[in-house]
Amino acid sequence: MDFASSFALTTAELILTGAGLVLLLWTAWAGDKAAKPIAYAAVLAFFAAGFTLVPGLHDGAIGPATLAFGGLLKIDSFALFSKALIYLAAIGCLLVAPGFFNSDAAGTERGMRAEYAVLVLFAALGMSLMVSANDFMSLYLGLELNSLSAYVLASILRADTRSAEAGLKYFVLGALASGILLYGVSLLYGFTGGTDFAGVRAGLTGELGTGALFGLIFVMAGLAFKIAAVPFHMWTPDVYEGAPTPVTAFFATAPKVAAVALTARVVFEVFGAQVEAWRQIVMFTALASIVFGALGAIGQENLKRLLAYSSINNVGFILLGLAVANQAGAASMLVYLFIYVAMSLGSFTALLMLRSKEGDLYETFGDIAGLAVTRPAIAWGLLFLMFSLAGIPPLLGFYSKFVVFQATVEAGLVAFAAIAIAASVIGAFYYIKFVKVMFFDEPVDLVTGKSGTAHWVLLAVTAAIISPIGYLLTPSLTDLAGKAAGALFLTI
Repeated sequence: MDFASSFALTTAELILTGAGLVLLLWTAWAGDKAAKPIAYAAVLAFFAAGFTLVPGLHDGAIGPATLAFGGLLKIDSFALFSKALIYLAAIGCLLVAPGFFNSDAAGTERGMRAEYAVLVLFAALGMSLMVSANDFMSLYLGLELNSLSAYVLASILRADTRSAEAGLKYFVLGALASGILLYGVSLLYGFTGGTDFAGVRAGLTGELGTGALFGLIFVMAGLAFKIAAVPFHMWTPDVYEGAPTPVTAFFATAPKVAAVALTARVVFEVFGAQVEAWRQIVMFTALASIVFGALGAIGQENLKRLLAYSSINNVGFILLGLAVANQAGAASMLVYLFIYVAMSLGSFTALLMLRSKEGDLYETFGDIAGLAVTRPAIAWGLLFLMFSLAGIPPLLGFYSKFVVFQATVEAGLVAFAAIAIAASVIGAFYYIKFVKVMFFDEPVDLVTGKSGTAHWVLLAVTAAIISPIGYLLTPSLTDLAGKAAGALFLTI
């Protein structure tokens, strides 16, 4: 084992590990009064880690040279693309966090805690290991590092009962999902004799036995929980509503990227020889998520719960690309993920800007009635984001759905694509409801508070990305996604 090359390949993880340990000591010595500079230091660590990804992304790292630590990790272009999205999402969520935590509205303990940024850093480190995993042991290590940090983040407002409830629900259901996944891995180990992806894949070649099939199903069920896909979505609305909004924004973006990327790596690199065994599971999950996410959002009045159902709906579209089971489908999935991260970050940033002068945050449709009259900039930003989430042209959200549907149709899954397209029309209803309430209802003038510079900058950047200007990014995005998807199919 060449440790020098392994350390060179995992430079990003080493930077995050070192920064996490240093910031943890800083947290212990300085306390909560240093929370903001610690958050900014974490942002710098993410930028530094992200900078190390650029050469591999540009060159399209593939092959045996990407293996680290005896094959436990694979730092290929697919992992690099996923890490870049994770780090960008984490940076955005860290930048808007101080404006939320440091505005104590209702006498609750909402000051920013110093360990918040450290938990985000270690969660992202776990995600880095997840997307680079080439063995079920390293996969589970990354998954648990991410999950343990996420449980604490969800309940970080200790005096807020909603936050405590969200953390408890997330912990209980997350532990159940981890157990299901681990049981599936143990079955695969028992029937194939290994935990490394290549060894398990070799053991699954040919006719799939009943025991191995159960292992495959349990692993897929555990991964479906992590991406909040139907029927393992039940935790999402409650956790999204109860967790602090910056944490909800984080959950909706970075872990979603990591879980989808991990799922793609497992199904293509481990179960690649048994496509028909897992494809029907993914197809059902994709359609069920699209339909249930759309229908579940219709009756919601709380904006965070609505966006939770929206995330379930979007996961369904992402899984369409996975169900195609070829390189074009995987590339379309990665393109969709990039655009989805921009749309979600922008949407939750806009929600963070819905505040009173005293710092009270507003989360319902009744609170944003007539927002176009009282706060037109926020209203127009939300309009762009909601229309993009609905897939209305010429916004970039339309392009994300187009590339996925194109890959699905080209693979011959026309009926599958037709059902998904028809179901996507349902989702337009609740996105357009935002526009109706903000532009046509009588103004209530509740949103009177000022937003920080970071909020305005992030809202402007995400709105620009999903606007027609964002189409200028599509050639580079398509190229990077194609290289990343190609790395998954190197052994197929």
